[in-house]
Amino acid sequence: MTITANIAANAAITAANAAITAATADRAASHGDSPGNWQPAEAGGDTAVAELAPMLQQLRRAWQANKPGYDQRRADLQRLREVLKRRLEEMAGTIAEDFGQRSRHESLIADGMTVLNEIDHLRGQLRKWMKPRRVGVGWRFWPARAEVRSEPVGVVGVISPWNYPVNLALIPLATAIAAGNHVYLKPSEHTPHTTGFLRSLLAEVFPADRVAVAAGGADVAGAFAALPFDHLVFTGSTAVGRKVMAAAAPNLTPLTLELGGKSPAIVCADFPLEQAAARLATGKWFNGGQTCIAPDYVLIDEGRAPALAEALREQVRARYGTLADSADYTRIINDGQYARLEGYLDDARARGLQVLALGQNGAAGERLFAPTLVLEPGDDARVMQEEIFGPILPIKSYRSLEEAIAYVNAHDRPLSLYPFSHDRTKVEQILRSTLAGGVTVNDTVLHFGINNLPFGGIGPSGMGAYHGRAGFDAFSKALPILWQPRRAGSDMLKPPYSKVARFIDFIIR
Repeated sequence: MTITANIAANAAITAANAAITAATADRAASHGDSPGNWQPAEAGGDTAVAELAPMLQQLRRAWQANKPGYDQRRADLQRLREVLKRRLEEMAGTIAEDFGQRSRHESLIADGMTVLNEIDHLRGQLRKWMKPRRVGVGWRFWPARAEVRSEPVGVVGVISPWNYPVNLALIPLATAIAAGNHVYLKPSEHTPHTTGFLRSLLAEVFPADRVAVAAGGADVAGAFAALPFDHLVFTGSTAVGRKVMAAAAPNLTPLTLELGGKSPAIVCADFPLEQAAARLATGKWFNGGQTCIAPDYVLIDEGRAPALAEALREQVRARYGTLADSADYTRIINDGQYARLEGYLDDARARGLQVLALGQNGAAGERLFAPTLVLEPGDDARVMQEEIFGPILPIKSYRSLEEAIAYVNAHDRPLSLYPFSHDRTKVEQILRSTLAGGVTVNDTVLHFGINNLPFGGIGPSGMGAYHGRAGFDAFSKALPILWQPRRAGSDMLKPPYSKVARFIDFIIR
């Protein structure tokens, strides 16, 4: 079946597209799949849905005609690095346009440094990763020999979100390029200026038939997810991740789903409150809390929650002052996200929960949402039912470490887990008793930046992993090859088996 027929004729795909469109309009889809005032991306505007399949065909034809080898892959990565490095200030300013205000330094760190670091790692390891690996065949198959080659799969689709719009577009893209693929990128419609920047950046680096960018809203995203890619990477909410998986299913497209969920921090009784507050504040309020691996709630030993709240207040005061005057505090991406966060606090207050604002919200339209704590919420509160994806931090007390572990295990497996303890026995107890997508011990979010650690969730928090070797392997086919010599024992394995019975008895011993 042709690409066009796959899209136009398959009713299942049409239904999946409609489901994605509906899910994208759901304000509860907190990764930015909620509605906002969408504007066409700069440098080309919207991509027509009818153009998606022909563009994929063009990318695939070019790949089949000239599959990238080592020299091309390394050169592509080097050009990408050079152009991004030269345009970092432009990148930071462009992202700030989309957010209203976004810390320049946070953009340089999270969307600049992380991508440059990943490219450096890919280039440094590429020759070793591409080298065929000899594997043993066992004595029964001697004198044959065997190897495994990492072969590119073809065209990799990337659907990236708005919260780190350059990082989460370019790291999977660069990894797919390192693995020898061509790439079709669909950035979020909620960062139209950054989409224009990415289009311009990538056009400066790659030929149009090696990397392409599609821009548009939910209709484009739905049709994009239904294309028969050789691999598809989606970063976003769990709700929309399910719809992407449904759209990809008719084509049996392999998926990497980078989703989210409620990532807990467990602060043990031995850990100093001031240090815990400082590290939680960094992970939680970086990018205004709009981070999929930010600590979503804190479990702390009974009696210390009020002191932790005060320590967090001091952190906000020391880092951001009055908030409104701080260039380092990032705004909420759009009005829909801001209203969703306000709804969490309205729900908490209606339930009689203690809500502590650690600063003043901005004037109407500024989308300045102050760091806010919600103390001792129950599971019926919305802040404990949905991923927050903003600067609200619930704090719950526990009476024993076993109780805290049981609480985590009673909910979906999280994307990240943050144990805080200088007692190795307690940390190991937490690690043995829970399972998360990734862990940083005695800090938050930093595991994301380690090239040699695979990054990905489990269950509702994601499927598959990338970064470093994990990403290279995800976007490659591990091709097994057996080399048979001129004369081999297998030549004897043919009827009449009575003539080789003793040989068969020997090899099955």
